[in-house]
This record gives sequence, C-alpha cells and structure tokens, in this order.
Amino acid sequence: MLSRLGVLFMKALAPLPLTWVRGLGWGLGWVLYAVVPRRRHVVRVNLDLCFPQWTAEQRKALVPRVFIAFAQAWLDRSWLWHGDPKRVRERVRLSGAVAELEGAEPTVVFWPHFVGMDAGWTALTLDSHRPFMTIYTHQKNRVVDDWILEGRQRFGRVRLFRRADGVKVVVSALRDGVPLCLLPDMNFGPEESIFVPFYGVPAATVPSLSRFARLGRAKVVPLLTRITPQGYEVQVLPAWRDFPSDDLEADTALMNERLQDYIDGMPEQYYWVHKRFKTRPEGAKPVY
Repeated sequence: MLSRLGVLFMKALAPLPLTWVRGLGWGLGWVLYAVVPRRRHVVRVNLDLCFPQWTAEQRKALVPRVFIAFAQAWLDRSWLWHGDPKRVRERVRLSGAVAELEGAEPTVVFWPHFVGMDAGWTALTLDSHRPFMTIYTHQKNRVVDDWILEGRQRFGRVRLFRRADGVKVVVSALRDGVPLCLLPDMNFGPEESIFVPFYGVPAATVPSLSRFARLGRAKVVPLLTRITPQGYEVQVLPAWRDFPSDDLEADTALMNERLQDYIDGMPEQYYWVHKRFKTRPEGAKPVY
C-alpha cells in the first residue's frame, strides 16, 4: 500500500513547476541525511577513501549535497515518467557528440551511475528512431519494479534485458545495431568481478564494458547526466578510439580512470550512497 501511495505521489508531482519539485527534493535530501545514519556513514567512507587530498571539512560539506542531489533526481522521475512530453523535452537537453549515436554501428553506451541517470535514458529514447537496450536489475518490491519498468519504457523502442537472459541475446542485438546502455561501475559482488583501482582503492569491478564491446565489435560512447536548474544536461562524449584492447583488466582500469575524471567535474552528483568498496581483496579489512 505504501508503494502504491508513493507512485500516486510521484504522479501528483509531475505537473508542478520544476522549482517546486527541486525544493521538495532539497528538503527530502536533508531529511534523508538526518534519518539514515548508516547510509550517511557509507557516503562519508566513500569520500574519505576517494578524496584523501581534500580536507575533512571539504568532505563533510559534500555529504549533505550528495543526499540533496539524490533526492532531487529521485523526485524528478515524477515528470520524466509522468509529465507532459513537451515539458520533458524542454527540461532535458541532449548535447555533445550526438552523431556518435546515429546510424547502425554497434555501440555500447557507457552510462555511469550519476544520480540523474534516468534523465539520460529519457534523453536517448525520447525522440530517437533507433532502438536502445539495457540490462535491468529486478526490484524486490513488485509495485516499484512495475513502476520503474513502465517509466523506462515510456519513450522510444526499448528492450530491457534481465541478467538471467544471458549474454548471447544481448550480443546478438548489439551486432544488429541496437545500442547497449551499460552501467558497470557498481559493486556487483565477487562473481565475475576483478579488482582494479578506483581513486587508487582496489574496487571489485565487472569487466563487462570491455567484454561487450569486444563481443559486439562495438565502439564505446560515454553518456553523462548533469542536474541543472533548468532540468538536465545529457552530454554525449566522443567514442573511445583506444577501447577495447586485448587486455580485459587494463580496459577495466582505464574505464575507472576515465570515470574519475567525469566524477571530478560534479562529485556531489555521483551515486556515493552505494557501498562501492563492500567487496574487498582477500585479507583486506572491511571499510564500512
């Protein structure tokens, strides 16, 4: 019942002015900062590990901004998934090397976990005649799962694969010219992960970006989402011409290195609430 009420609340937010939605997100962010100390601890540990060159005051000041950005992006799903399409077009701006996504060349879109990532998906699918696909993580809550699936299938011709569907069907579609939007920058556990540096800290990282690019004979195109006062700036970057190589570990380390550069430009908008370093190398102490 609470989940259904939550979905109704999001639908009710959709027609409101963006400044109102963002204001509610600002307040919700501060509430989350105050009432979820365990997640606040996760953010603090992540920032301590990744930005040791900052002062303690700088890292501490960023923590509430992380929660505010997270909450604002979450509430923005109201108008992204339920708002007037005309309003969505006004608020979501696709820019940069957009030509990289045209045509039928096999393409893997590197889609990192910035909090506004769903605006990136909307920007890609809103008016594109090209289909897009991604790998979807099933949500335990059935109401939330249905809501997210419906939202991500709102525009365009999209295909959402579950991890249980396997690699073959994804690679086949990739070779047929359907771009794969991939989010490989989270900790998915030790299975199939390798340890490569992320801000100098060994991080269990799935090497799927390199693997899919090689199997699909595809180029890799980064997609970055940035919250702005007007909505979102969704930036397509030029394809990585030196990727993939024949070295899976080197490719995955390079992915993390380039991701660091993207994060440095908007550190408060990265998904620091995630336990990125939960999986540790053998013998290493837990950090959370």
